Amino acid sequence: MAETTWKAHTEHGELSSSDRNDLPDSVFAFPKQRKEPLTDASHVKNAMPASIRSRAFPTRTAHAFANIKKAADHYGIDVAEKSWHDLGKKPHTNNPAHD
Repeated sequence: MAETTWKAHTEHGELSSSDRNDLPDSVFAFPKQRKEPLTDASHVKNAMPASIRSRAFPTRTAHAFANIKKAADHYGIDVAEKSWHDLGKKPHTNNPAHD
């Protein structure tokens, strides 16, 4: 499994662009690109599809998936996928945006 860089942060909920700019890199699934902040359970669930879209970049995707899994554990979210290779396959983690 890829190394994680995610660390919990005290910011939660909707993020304005200025709030997002103030977040440390360690709260993002994709820290170098500062994409997909993992600041609460909702953001973690919505980050899963972003990982699927990034499969063309295996190293980046593996790192993001490791960050998402760590954040999911922190927020009590059960992630069905065991590896980034499982993204987009059934069974998969439910995304409330698709319900």
